[in-house]
Amino acid sequence: MFKLKENNSTAKTEILAGFTTFLTMAYIVVVNPVILSDAGVPFDQVFTATIIAAVIGTLWMAFFANYPIAIAPGMGLNAYFAYSVVGGGLDYATAFAAVFVAGLIFVILSLTAFREKLIEAIPENLKAGISAGIGLFIAFVGLRMSGIITSDPSNLVALGDLTATSTILTLVGLVITLILIALNVSGALFFGMIITGLIAFFTGQLQFSDGLTSLPSLPEGILVFNPISAIGDVITHGLYAVVFSFLLVTIFDTTGTMIGVAQQAGLMKGNKLPRARQALLSDSLATTVGSMFGTSPTTAFIESSSGVAAGGRTGLTSLTVGILFIVAAFFSPLVSAVSGIAAITSPALIIVGSLMMGSLVKVKWSEFDEAFPAFLIILTMPLTSSIATGIALGFITYPILKIFKGKYKQVHPLVYIFAVLFLIQLLFLPH
Repeated sequence: MFKLKENNSTAKTEILAGFTTFLTMAYIVVVNPVILSDAGVPFDQVFTATIIAAVIGTLWMAFFANYPIAIAPGMGLNAYFAYSVVGGGLDYATAFAAVFVAGLIFVILSLTAFREKLIEAIPENLKAGISAGIGLFIAFVGLRMSGIITSDPSNLVALGDLTATSTILTLVGLVITLILIALNVSGALFFGMIITGLIAFFTGQLQFSDGLTSLPSLPEGILVFNPISAIGDVITHGLYAVVFSFLLVTIFDTTGTMIGVAQQAGLMKGNKLPRARQALLSDSLATTVGSMFGTSPTTAFIESSSGVAAGGRTGLTSLTVGILFIVAAFFSPLVSAVSGIAAITSPALIIVGSLMMGSLVKVKWSEFDEAFPAFLIILTMPLTSSIATGIALGFITYPILKIFKGKYKQVHPLVYIFAVLFLIQLLFLPH
């Protein structure tokens, strides 16, 4: 089913890759409920909804697209939902109706050739920039979570306290993982996290004070189930801009991440992503179903690149992640405890970021009209903490430079259309 031999992989490698991906993204089942609970949604409701959305999207990716890419509610989109949409005075049930409508539109677009054409329309240099930008973004996340880098009022960021217990643990985990990689140990990233976790446990940093298990629950049941009613809520409250923002950001968050991870795994065939339609349906279906139970839009997770770095090449990696999410539904205290120790997962994120820098060699640095948009994507993804914003700035500058270079015919019409849409979104809509 997963064509392991064709992809030069083994079941053991794929399963280890799945564990690696899951451990690096498990934080979402805790962080997402924390953020959405600020909007008034019950923590248990969001916890279960997060897992439902992740399982549906990731298993679809596994069985129908056969890619090692995991799906879950996206960071950034959840903050936008909680603090801009609901924080702007809307009740969360109506806000979930807007997510539901965006998801339905998303499904329709994914069933057409539109998103496949979009992947083909993105210039090769921008694709290389997206992959490298995601690499810097994910490495920066790891550095920031671990405390190696900290915020600074005068210079935005600065070197953190390297004598802090959590930072020392991160550095120890980083060195251990680097040594395992240098020794060509299979599953080095995963075993690096296991060893770091054991050190955290025996040094008292990892504790299980709330026990290990708990039963999942949906205290408010299904929040959105009637498409007609949801569309009516959007029209009544004039939530067109909200739906558009969810739709545009989700499209490019997922598309960009899939391109980046697929390039890293060597799964791109020229300018195309095989089985793109099946892959792109995963996040649109997960967004639609997730909103019904109470979570913000889903996206392909950049942490999937950690599983690819560990050798994941097929849907067996995603299947492993999906099964682990199901198990996590009954082990929320355990998952919360492990994902709460940034030092366990940060080394993997930092290393994966470095591995994704390889795409920089594909950028035509000698051609300014090709190089600068790619550079802007690479620079702004980590600085804005948004994949979609980085892509937006690249999409806007690319056609402008091409027009004034007299090469406007080289630009695909879709790039012009989205350049305008991104400009409108960045200037006039909340994001």
